[in-house]
Amino acid sequence: MPATGLDRGTYRLALGILGVWRVAHLIAAEDGPWDVVVRLRNRAGQSQWGQLMDCFKCLSIWAAAPFALALGDSASERMMLWPALSAGAILLEQAMSGEVQLTDESD
Repeated sequence: MPATGLDRGTYRLALGILGVWRVAHLIAAEDGPWDVVVRLRNRAGQSQWGQLMDCFKCLSIWAAAPFALALGDSASERMMLWPALSAGAILLEQAMSGEVQLTDESD
């Protein structure tokens, strides 16, 4: 059940963005439990798979696909959710890393 004040669509969009961010961040930037993810990245090296695992933006596209399938109610909604979830995760990643200034601090 969504939190008070959030409609079902907003709740699912937020849930999807957070889920995509979590999966993409785990693969791109974390060691993972028992160093499993870092070992996979090291094994992949500079191959195509290794480059994919180092690119948050690339990973967010692929991580968003199953979330879009699970959260969308129709084929057209799923197709719109796919890039939207990726974009939301990218914006969240940029905000968390300080690449995006969310407030005007010039005052």
